[in-house]
Amino acid sequence: MTVPVAIRRGLPRVPGGDPWPPAATSPAGRVGSEATVSRPGDDALAGRAGSEATPPAGRVGSEATALAGRVGSAASSPAGRVGSEARVSRPHATSIRRGLPRIAGGEPWPPATSAVLASAPSTVAPAPASPLPAPAAVGGADASVAPVSVSPVAASGTGSPLRRGLPRLAGGEPWPPAGFAPAAVGEMAARESDVRVDGARRGEAPVVPGLDTVAALPTRPAEEASVPARPAGAGAVPPARPAAEARGLQERPVLRWLALAGILVVGAALVVLVARLLIVRPAVQEFLLAYPGEYLLPADAPIGFPAWLGWQHFCNVFLMVLIIRSGLQVRREQRPAATWSPRWNRARKISLNLWFHQSLDLLWLVNGVVFMVLLFVTGQWVRIVPTSWDVFPNAVSAALQYASLDWPTEHGWVNYNSLQQLAYFTTVFIAAPLAVLTGIRMSGLWPAKAERLSRIYPVGLARAVHFPVMLYFVGFIVVHVALVFSTGALRNLNHMYGGQDAVNWVGFAIFSVSLLVIAGAWVAARPVVLAPIAGLFGTVGRR
Repeated sequence: MTVPVAIRRGLPRVPGGDPWPPAATSPAGRVGSEATVSRPGDDALAGRAGSEATPPAGRVGSEATALAGRVGSAASSPAGRVGSEARVSRPHATSIRRGLPRIAGGEPWPPATSAVLASAPSTVAPAPASPLPAPAAVGGADASVAPVSVSPVAASGTGSPLRRGLPRLAGGEPWPPAGFAPAAVGEMAARESDVRVDGARRGEAPVVPGLDTVAALPTRPAEEASVPARPAGAGAVPPARPAAEARGLQERPVLRWLALAGILVVGAALVVLVARLLIVRPAVQEFLLAYPGEYLLPADAPIGFPAWLGWQHFCNVFLMVLIIRSGLQVRREQRPAATWSPRWNRARKISLNLWFHQSLDLLWLVNGVVFMVLLFVTGQWVRIVPTSWDVFPNAVSAALQYASLDWPTEHGWVNYNSLQQLAYFTTVFIAAPLAVLTGIRMSGLWPAKAERLSRIYPVGLARAVHFPVMLYFVGFIVVHVALVFSTGALRNLNHMYGGQDAVNWVGFAIFSVSLLVIAGAWVAARPVVLAPIAGLFGTVGRR
């Protein structure tokens, strides 16, 4: 009885050659020496031109290789000496193991309908050792080969080095392990079998429709047919975090913010604990008595806040909030909704958000110039400009008192504590000029033809300074507002907005109205509102 089988062809033997073995060749069963093949029935296997099957010995993957061990390999019957003639019985079939396509864009090879060999236990029975011609050439899937009894010839030792293929696991070693061709067919099958099938675990094999009988080759036991586990050594790869878990962390930024808030709370608690442990020490108490947190101002220092300072305070808050908002929009912007071009240079185009940001910068710069002039004209500068070196130890004393939650007694209507004074001085005379200078370098106001000046002051340096300055302003606003509300909100708001040293709701009402104005400007700062305003000073277009 004959069974249709397909040969599994591999890589070419020489560069640029055809896949091996040839399409019309069936490997002979010589392993180590001449093999004898006998037929169990009337179907004789035709020999090669009547010659004896004597291919080269011991080459795995060549024309004389015993291809029996790989499940899904070619249906050939290699012979090897196992002590007596091997007779195959209880044939089974399994699913074929398909590999890469033969041509680019083609289907995996071999075809899904090709017959394959199964892995199933085999029985060995003695048979007469009469030499027969080699099996006939197999032309493809339609060619047939009858079940045969194989009589291996004596072979000891090993053959040529194994031909190794792809690894079993990603990043693993090539399979099979490095070594030489085994001397016996049974051993080779046990080493090369790499297919896991449920039927093999049960000692059975699934039936392939359309096949009456499939020649089965000896394989390793079913319980050993699973893929070997990867050794935990130098080549082992640690398990990666599941993709779902990684996506969950990326898609839930609230968790990151909660984690950051937790870290800040724990850090603040530690600072308070350390400060409370320090202020009870005698040396620290003497330091606090010598430097209570503020020093006396000059005798001619003004008292109180004039009305213009209240208006300046509102304009600064209004412009700073919108500048920070528009600056973050410019930083995140990838495809602007609209562009703006000045009338004197239509070729120059910037995004509408950048125009808004730079326009606010100009207004803030004008407001700052007015503030500076009035500050020095009215003598208010002595309140925020240090006039004694005692400002530094008093600032340390004030910081220690704030950290211990035993806050210093202050009266901003007359004098700021030293920590406040340094903060206001840094904001007005250091951070604000840095923001202006770096902003001009990054804007269109910078002369394009000033090559030497541009080399001295590169735009990369301006960008590296501009963003941290913005972060400083954000931190200053947060801390400033927190202290205003925690150290007497009504009195402090009256100082800043009401122009009086009293505890009433006048300053709070003005402050509430200013918040509504700022919130309305925040919401209105959209392209549909900004475009008509920008059109008064240039040309607005779509990208």
